[in-house]
Amino acid sequence: MASAAPAGLPLFYKDLTPLSSQTHANWSVKAMESASFFAQTHAVPLTTEEFGVAQRFYPIVFSDGPSPVPLALFGLNEGVNVFTDENGMPGGNFYVPAYVRRYPFMLAKLSPQSEELSLCFDPSSGALGEFEEGNPVFEGTEPAPQIKEILDFCEKFERAGATTGFFVQELQQNKLLIPGEVTIQVGEDTQPFVYRGFQMIAQERVLELRGDVLRKMVQNGVLPLIYAHLFSLQLIQDIFNLQMQQGKMPQPNLTVPA
Repeated sequence: MASAAPAGLPLFYKDLTPLSSQTHANWSVKAMESASFFAQTHAVPLTTEEFGVAQRFYPIVFSDGPSPVPLALFGLNEGVNVFTDENGMPGGNFYVPAYVRRYPFMLAKLSPQSEELSLCFDPSSGALGEFEEGNPVFEGTEPAPQIKEILDFCEKFERAGATTGFFVQELQQNKLLIPGEVTIQVGEDTQPFVYRGFQMIAQERVLELRGDVLRKMVQNGVLPLIYAHLFSLQLIQDIFNLQMQQGKMPQPNLTVPA
C-alpha cells in the first residue's frame, strides 16, 4: 500500500498506509521529534468549530477556486510561518489547528468504491514503527487506547469538516465570497505590498442580505462565523509586521492552497 499512494494527497501527507492489526501488530507510536512540515507552511485548513479561538491569533481566509476551504494564515508568503521555529515548534502562545494536530493520521477510503473510512497514517512521518519506546498500536487485534483516542479525534475532525462544508455552501449560495485583496503601505516613498490569490467575505453584501436570510444565519450559527472571519482580517497587518521583524521579508504576493 505504501508504494501505491493515492494521487492528490492532502497537505503534509507524502504517503498513506492503513493501520492493520496484522501488518502493524508489534508496532508502537511515539511523539514526533519535529514538525518541520508545519514550519514551512503558511496556510492550513481550518474548520468552523475553530473560528472562535483561531480568529484571536491569525487571519482566516478562503482558498481561491470553485470549492473554497477556510484557511488559517500563518504567513503571507509560501514557506513562511511566523509562529514556529524551523522545527515547527511554537515560538509563543497560539492555537494550533486540528488539521495539524491530527498528522500523521487521517481517515480515508481504501478504494474509490468503498463507503467506509479507515484510519491511515503517513509512514514517512517516523511516528510509527517497530520501536522499543512509545506506546503500542495494537493490543491483540484491537487498537490500543491511544489509537482509539486518535481515531475518535479523526472522526470528530471529519464531522467538523462536514459542518464547514455546509458553511461554505451558505456563503456561495448567497454570493458572499469575493476575490480578496489587501494593500499594505510601508513608508511614503515605497511601492505598497498588494496581496491577492485568496477569497474573503464581502461585508457590504452581508449588510444587504434580506431579513429572513439573516435570521436563518443567526439561527444556524453562520452569522457569528462570518464576523469571526471579518474580524480576523485585521491580523494580516500583524503577520506582515512579524515577517519583517523575523527577517522573512514579505513579498507582494500571496498564494494559498486550493
